[in-house]
Amino acid sequence: MRNLLTTTALGILLSTGAMASDLALLIGNEDYEALPDVRRGDDMADAEESFDDLGFVTIAQSDASTVETEAALVDFLAEAEGADRILVALSGRFVHSSQDTWLLPVDAEETQSLRDLPRQAIALSTILSVLSTHPGKAVLVLGTDSEPEEEAGAFLTTGLGVIHPPQGVTVIRGTAQSAAAFVEDQITREGRQIVAAANQANLTVSGFAPADFVFVADKPDDPSITAPDEGLSAAEEAYWQATTETDSAAAYEGYLSRYPNGTHATEAKSRIDAIRSEPNRDDRLAEEALSLNRNARREIQRDLSLLDYNTRGIDGIFGPGSRNAVKAWQRDNGMAATSYLTRDQISQLDAQAERRAAELEAEAEARRAQQEAADRAFWAETGSRGDEAGLRAYLKRHPDGVFAEVAQERLDVIEAGKREAAAAQDRAAWDTATTADTEAAYRDYLAAFPQGAFVEDANARLSELTEDDENAEEIAAAQAREAALNLNTLTKRLIEERLDGFGLKPGPADGTFDDDTRRAIRRYQTARELEPTGYLTQDAIVRLLADSILR
Repeated sequence: MRNLLTTTALGILLSTGAMASDLALLIGNEDYEALPDVRRGDDMADAEESFDDLGFVTIAQSDASTVETEAALVDFLAEAEGADRILVALSGRFVHSSQDTWLLPVDAEETQSLRDLPRQAIALSTILSVLSTHPGKAVLVLGTDSEPEEEAGAFLTTGLGVIHPPQGVTVIRGTAQSAAAFVEDQITREGRQIVAAANQANLTVSGFAPADFVFVADKPDDPSITAPDEGLSAAEEAYWQATTETDSAAAYEGYLSRYPNGTHATEAKSRIDAIRSEPNRDDRLAEEALSLNRNARREIQRDLSLLDYNTRGIDGIFGPGSRNAVKAWQRDNGMAATSYLTRDQISQLDAQAERRAAELEAEAEARRAQQEAADRAFWAETGSRGDEAGLRAYLKRHPDGVFAEVAQERLDVIEAGKREAAAAQDRAAWDTATTADTEAAYRDYLAAFPQGAFVEDANARLSELTEDDENAEEIAAAQAREAALNLNTLTKRLIEERLDGFGLKPGPADGTFDDDTRRAIRRYQTARELEPTGYLTQDAIVRLLADSILR
């Protein structure tokens, strides 16, 4: 954050008509630690230099933490009392109750506490109270994502709530990107009627909104400077406005043809170069016009993943991985591989993914039925008879089988019976071996009691441990892959609920992946020809989500 004394001094030196006591608070938050990012959220702080040039005391923060947010608010309140005009521009992620709305710092938790918000976030009620003391000279601009409202904690909902501007206060709302562009390019322009400019930028205006409201007035006339032809200037500005709205190379060339030495000639040339140097620009603009929110982008990434196009994550952010996946899908479907989607293409992609999900589930169901038939047949010949040898033979062949829990329960009963019948020394040795639960401990037991009551149990456990050692590297890699997904407790509960919906017996949906959950995951993976490690991958989660929708 800029040092306020330095900013004020610069404001005085650079002032060209605006009073040094004019004040601007600019906070733009994009990169959240525990919450979804806000696209172009930090652009809001880019207007700092424009306000400095106008002589404003400017307090600006990009990606502000709780501590930085508090410091900015303290500085703002200290400067506000002596200010003339005040502009507050806030961009990022908001939450609201029935009474107030707060801008969250970038280190905010996933779930908010109504009790803690006043100490961690900026309350719009506080900002509006300050602005209400400057009627006709106070503007609040708010920018955020257009995400659907969701619960953000007890008594709290995501997004901007209902805002009631005080008398004489102008409130302007829009997306983070459009709000930031308006603050930097429009509201700082001398003589700009900001209500009309906001409407042209598709921003929502409420509160004090007279048609001729100008936040930054024209400079006083300087008799030493010859005034330009006002009629020509107005005509050129109107033509430029229409040109920028069209935003094409032909439109900018038309402006240059008409005003070769015009006020915006340099910018027009720059925009022509940018347009001509960007491949697939029209396709990008067409996709942006769809206003896809983060959830819509996640759905597209899931669809691509189901069709075996690797997006390198399902996070709602279209980075190089997602763009390459889109290009590959477009190429395979005979389309121009632009990496940008149209609405029709999104519908086609979704239909293909839905069909593929249905095919995968049908294949999985056929395999499950075949596996279950073999499982039941083997059980009939082994475990159903109830003897220890048969039960162990069944578990060796089908450790995660239909009757795995039944077989283990019956073996536990048999072991309990053995303990009753076994000599005290035999029982003590067996207890020592099971407590250590190592290959060496079981071998020691077998050496000491080759005819002991727990010989079969020891051999069975030795076999399991040997197999675990052989697969240790593979299991460790699977564990690492799942850990990298950073699954939170809510996601784990959802996974357990969906595994239970498939009848795979994952245990209680408590967000803890215990032995029962791991067995259920292995059962799910086996039926779908995924590697049955008991640990989840991104692909497995994509399949699980798709399967659950179909069921």
